[in-house]
Amino acid sequence: MDATIILCTHDRAALLERALASLAATVAPVGVNMETVVVANACRDATAQVVRSWQDRGVISNLRLLEEPRLGKSHALNRGVAEAAGDLLIFVDDDHRVARDWLATVLAAAQAAPEIPCFCGRIVPDWDGSEPSWVHDQGEYRIRPFPVPNFDLGPEPCDVALQGFLPGGGNLFFRKTVLRTVGGFDLHLGPRGHDLGGGEDVAFVVRVLRAGLPIRYIPGALQYHYVDPQRLTWRYIVRKGYQRSRDLRCSTPAPPGRQLAGVPAYLVPQLLRQLWRVAATLDTERRRHFLVRSAATCGEIAGYRQARRAVRAEGTRQAIEGRRR
Repeated sequence: MDATIILCTHDRAALLERALASLAATVAPVGVNMETVVVANACRDATAQVVRSWQDRGVISNLRLLEEPRLGKSHALNRGVAEAAGDLLIFVDDDHRVARDWLATVLAAAQAAPEIPCFCGRIVPDWDGSEPSWVHDQGEYRIRPFPVPNFDLGPEPCDVALQGFLPGGGNLFFRKTVLRTVGGFDLHLGPRGHDLGGGEDVAFVVRVLRAGLPIRYIPGALQYHYVDPQRLTWRYIVRKGYQRSRDLRCSTPAPPGRQLAGVPAYLVPQLLRQLWRVAATLDTERRRHFLVRSAATCGEIAGYRQARRAVRAEGTRQAIEGRRR
């Protein structure tokens, strides 16, 4: 088996150092040809020096550095995919660290199930005990989306369902043949620099599932996500709720039913109910929950409107091209 680890990064040399250190501690089984590709996305910090330092140490198999000058994670992901030598593509985010047996588990899963084209692993926050208690709440008023990414479908392998909890791209691994069916990552989605953009990974996963390709969850393929203290604030979780919902909906057709300017009509009363609950409650947990849900609903509305504008623009473009012919 030939496999490529792809790690995209933008101006986070310290976190990249941490991620590469964890990769250096993993061991690939005998008989697997491994390479690790770091894609530096418009980096201006010490990213190149960090990669060269690990290349000099020689403890990470076939470590390469690619420079992708076009800002945007999707540009970096597609560049890494295009230049990967492996038949199995394995993704790690720069703010993750992998468990010691992660790589062996990933490769064993892919080898044991050659009929499965795509897999995902488990991602848990790398808590250190200094975080506020509300981030651990699993009750009725828990925060979604998570302030720190967390993907955990339990202790047993299973297939991912389109209507269920979908994985992001930080612990995804799939055979290169998947790209022939669904294409690469959407350049209209994903973070640009350190903004809160996203959705490129979930949009990819949705295309895989809609194409009828299974995705197998492997709980033993474990990664830990860095906990940024700046994410553990009301301001951050409200902004993230809005932007992630917008990014997910801007490439999704509105569902059947009554619409208002391209927006599902049910979202308007839903937003009003959520805002009323924000104003009417004195309970901190309830207020925080409904504030994030209000922001997410606003994001959905903005995303659907953006998708409608894109469809109209494409229709106009095709009409102009038709008249030119």
